[in-house]
Amino acid sequence: MKALNEILKKVNINKIIDNTDINIAGINFDSRKIDKNQLFIALKGTQVDGHNYIDKAIEMGAVAIVCEVLPRDIISDITYILVNDTHYALGFFASEFFDNPSKKLILVGVTGTNGKTTIATLLFGLFKKLGYKSGLISTVNNIIDNKIVASTHTTPDAIKINELLSKMVDTGCDYCFMEVSSHSIVQNRIAGLNFKGGIFTNITQDHLDYHKTFKEYINAKKMFFDNLSDTAFALTNVDDRNGEFMLQNSKAKKHTFAIHSFADFRCNVLESHFEGMLLDVNGIEVWTKLIGEFNASNLLAVYVVAILLNQKKDEVLQNISSLNSVKGRFEYIRSDNGITAIVDYAHTPDALKNVLTTINQIRSGNEQVITVVGAGGDRDKTKRPLMAKIVSELSNKVILTSDNPRSENPEDIIYDMKKGIEPIFLKNTISIIDRKEAIKTAYMFAKKGDIILIAGKGHENYQDINGVRNHFDDKEIVGQLFQ
Repeated sequence: MKALNEILKKVNINKIIDNTDINIAGINFDSRKIDKNQLFIALKGTQVDGHNYIDKAIEMGAVAIVCEVLPRDIISDITYILVNDTHYALGFFASEFFDNPSKKLILVGVTGTNGKTTIATLLFGLFKKLGYKSGLISTVNNIIDNKIVASTHTTPDAIKINELLSKMVDTGCDYCFMEVSSHSIVQNRIAGLNFKGGIFTNITQDHLDYHKTFKEYINAKKMFFDNLSDTAFALTNVDDRNGEFMLQNSKAKKHTFAIHSFADFRCNVLESHFEGMLLDVNGIEVWTKLIGEFNASNLLAVYVVAILLNQKKDEVLQNISSLNSVKGRFEYIRSDNGITAIVDYAHTPDALKNVLTTINQIRSGNEQVITVVGAGGDRDKTKRPLMAKIVSELSNKVILTSDNPRSENPEDIIYDMKKGIEPIFLKNTISIIDRKEAIKTAYMFAKKGDIILIAGKGHENYQDINGVRNHFDDKEIVGQLFQ
């Protein structure tokens, strides 16, 4: 239980009806899940307006309501709290309800189009190896020290974030590394959190179904750095042309990293193989099991964060060399007959370009690169032809297939993708809607030494078709074929 007047103290309140000197058993924004003596937050969503469910929440046991518009009928003995923005207020209310857990550990956020999961997960793994209890909030998994908690969003809602952080504090975690999506920034899911640092990876076209314009998408990412305090650090990748822009208005202590540009911290790839890379990190050579220049950039960011958090350079580099690749990120499997399959989450034009460029740099030149790829339904349609264009230009054969079609017809998605393929490359492109059959066909095409890239789903173990999640795991299918 928590005193309601304590929960409200960090948010500007426009009006209060009834009494705030009551105890609250919990906070919720879903009227279906409200329990006795809880605080209900009426959120305006893209599909549903929580204000329409205030009566339902009271019926379920809510004793206090936070809203932007007061309901027509005010019920006695119910406390109503009027605010300008319930999404923003929710973040602060959740932080206060859970006793501000983000102030009791070191919270570092990672934002950008690509690399968020890899950097956050590698940081979690590194700090575990350095002897710290740590937490992770990511697309793949949420982890509290050694306990895995299922992840449903890149960045959870404000209540879930604070609940996770609170459990991390109770478990004795010193650090938490967290992916910060553009959606979570503009929806104020991270409001009220105390970040000790922020990392910008890169920004390329994605999520334009939500943000509408690329400029709006960029500004969403920038908001994260605008809100960092002067005691936090802000680390940006200046190989990306928007890297310095991210930090323009930030009060945080600014640091830069890069592979191709002048920066505070730099890295070069000295050797690259399927088994790993030899890197030069600020003048020191280190071997890593990870592959690709994009991962060199990710590892450099991990190294810099560790240094900014006062870890010893030699220990950091030694432990970086033992870190494994992240699930569904350039995971490769070799068959007995010499075929290599790579499963990767790449689902944006830039990510596909990075992965295929890496494959083409490592291969000797005689092998075929066969790519199996689709695009998600009910998402940014403008990136579909761009994805297909890149894949067709950087692969010997392309099989267009389903990703997560959701409510869309997979044939329509493939049609959109094909628009980006130049006529000269169409002869090397086929379409197979069934993803399992597409992967099997790629294997049938492949000969000894060939490389199959299966892109788009990575760590996901499901396929979302017409509102139903069916079990589907790219790596599992490959394992069956390679037996």
